[in-house]
Amino acid sequence: MCVYVCIHVYPSLSVLQEKEVTITMPSGETSVATVRIWNETVSNLTLMALGSSAPEILLSVIEVCGHGFEAGELGPGTIVGSAAFNMFVIIAICVWVIPEGETRKIKHLRVFFITAFWSIFAYIWLFLILSVISPGVVEVWEALVTLFYFPVCVILAWIADRRLLFYKYMAKRYRADKHGIVVETEGDTTPKGFEMIMDGNENFQDGANNAAGTVAYLPNSNSTMVTVENTKELDESRKEVIRILKQLKQKFPDKELDQLVDLANYYALLHQQKSRAFYRIQATRMMTGAGNVLKRHAADHSRRAAAVDEEVVCEDDDLAECSRLAFESTHSQCMENCGVLRLAVVCQGGLGESTFYVDYRTEDGSANAGSDYEYSEGTLVFKPGETCKEIKVGIIDDDIFEEDEHFFVRLLNLRIGDAEGMFESDEPGAGPKGRLVEPLVATVTILDDDHAGIFTFRDRLVRVSESVGTMEISVVRNSGARGTVILPYHTEAGTAKGGGVDYEDTQGELEFSNDQTTQTLQVRIIDDEEYEKKENFFIVLEEPRWLKRGISGVYL
Repeated sequence: MCVYVCIHVYPSLSVLQEKEVTITMPSGETSVATVRIWNETVSNLTLMALGSSAPEILLSVIEVCGHGFEAGELGPGTIVGSAAFNMFVIIAICVWVIPEGETRKIKHLRVFFITAFWSIFAYIWLFLILSVISPGVVEVWEALVTLFYFPVCVILAWIADRRLLFYKYMAKRYRADKHGIVVETEGDTTPKGFEMIMDGNENFQDGANNAAGTVAYLPNSNSTMVTVENTKELDESRKEVIRILKQLKQKFPDKELDQLVDLANYYALLHQQKSRAFYRIQATRMMTGAGNVLKRHAADHSRRAAAVDEEVVCEDDDLAECSRLAFESTHSQCMENCGVLRLAVVCQGGLGESTFYVDYRTEDGSANAGSDYEYSEGTLVFKPGETCKEIKVGIIDDDIFEEDEHFFVRLLNLRIGDAEGMFESDEPGAGPKGRLVEPLVATVTILDDDHAGIFTFRDRLVRVSESVGTMEISVVRNSGARGTVILPYHTEAGTAKGGGVDYEDTQGELEFSNDQTTQTLQVRIIDDEEYEKKENFFIVLEEPRWLKRGISGVYL
C-alpha cells in the first residue's frame, strides 16, 4: 500500500498543482504552457508535505488500527525520526556538499524564516504538552490547538510569500558592488557585471530585470541604486528554458523550433531543483522495477526526435517536385531611422513551371502600426524561375526615446497558377506543387536611435579552455545607437589570477560609432599545461562616455 502511494499519489499531486493552458501570442500563434494553480509555498507546505510523508503517516495509521487504537512504537518513531532527519541531517548535507568557492542562497528568505520558526516551535510545543502541561497524556484541547497551528503556519508563510500586510511596505533595494554585480537585501541577485569562466560553471546572471519600479543612475559613478515596489517573482523556469534554448540553437542550428523546445524542456528537467517527493518517487520506482523517470523521458524524447527526422526526410524527398516558400531569415533588425525595411522571401525547389501567389501582412507586437511602422499587406508573385522576392515595410522615425520594439510579418494563403498565371486546382492523387514552410513569420526588431544606448555583454557567462589562446568577447548596444560612445573596460581577478599567471590583465576602451550596435574585446588566456581546478575571472564595463565629434572634450 505504501508503495502504491509513492508511485501514484506523488504524480497526481503534481497534476493537481498545475494545469495546461493555451496561450495566444500577438502574432496569432498558439502555444501550450503549464501554469501553477496552487501557490508554490502553500503547495509545498500542504500537498507535497502530505505526499512525501504519506508512508510514515500510513505506517502510524496501520499500527494504531492494529493495536486497538493505542499508540505503538513504530509509527510515532518513524514520523518524529523522519522530521528530525529532514531538519538536521538533510540541511547539514545540503550545506556540506556545496563545492569550495561556490555559494548558494535562499530563494524566499521571508518564507524560510517563517517555516524555520515553526519547525523549532513544533518541537518546543510537543515537549510542553507531553512533559510539562500534562505529562504522558495528550488532552483534547492540546490536540485541537496543535491542529490549529498548522493552518496558521501556512497562512503566515503565504502572506510572507505574497508580500501582503506589512510586507508590501518593504521595498527591495539593490546596489552594485565593485564587480558590477547587483546586491540586494532580499530575493534574487541580478549581476550587472560579467563573469568569465575557464572550464567552470558559476551561477551568475547578466542584466537587471526591473518588473515594476524606478531606476536612478548616480552621475559619474559606476554604481546603480534600484528601488522596486510590489515586484512580482520572476519566472525562473522560463528564463532558464530561454537560456538553454539559445545554447541549443547554437549547438543544433538545423533543428526546428519544436525540437529545440523539447530538448530545452528535457535539459531543464535534468538540471532543475527537484523536490523531496521526486527523489522518493525515483527510489521507489527503482526498487520496484518501474525504472528511472528521467531515462524514460529521454527514451520518449529520442523516439519523438526520430519520428520528426523521418518526417523531415519524407518532405525532402519531394523537393524536386514541390517548391518551398518561406522567409529567408526568422529575425531581422533595423534602425529606427532606416526608412524602409526589406525582407526577403525565397522559393526553393520544384520544377520551375508554376506561378506562386502568396499573401503577406504585418502584425503588431510591442511595436504598433501607424506609430512605429507602416501597416503593409499584399501579394507576392513568383513567376516560373524566380526564386526571391522582397517585402518592403516603412519604419517610422521619431525623436522619442523608447525601448527596442518588434512586430511580425506573416506569410499566408498560397495559391498556384500555371506559367501564364491562371490559377490551377489540385489534381486528384497528385502531390502538391508548392507549400509554405517555416519560417512563415518573420520577427522584426526596431532598434531605437534616440538614445546613446545601453551596453551589455552578449553572453552572461563564457566557458573557455586554457588552450584557447586569445578569446573574444562581444559587447552589444541596445535601446539606442545615437552618437559615438567610448566604453572603458578592465579585467578583475577571481579564483583565476592575472598578471600573466592564468590570464593577462587587460584594460582598454571600445569605441561605438554612430548606429554601431556591437563591438569585440580580447583577453589573452595563459596555458600553463598543468592540471588545475575550474577558475574564473571578471570583465567589468565602466561608465560609458559620449564623444561629440568636432567639440573639444568628452561629454558624459
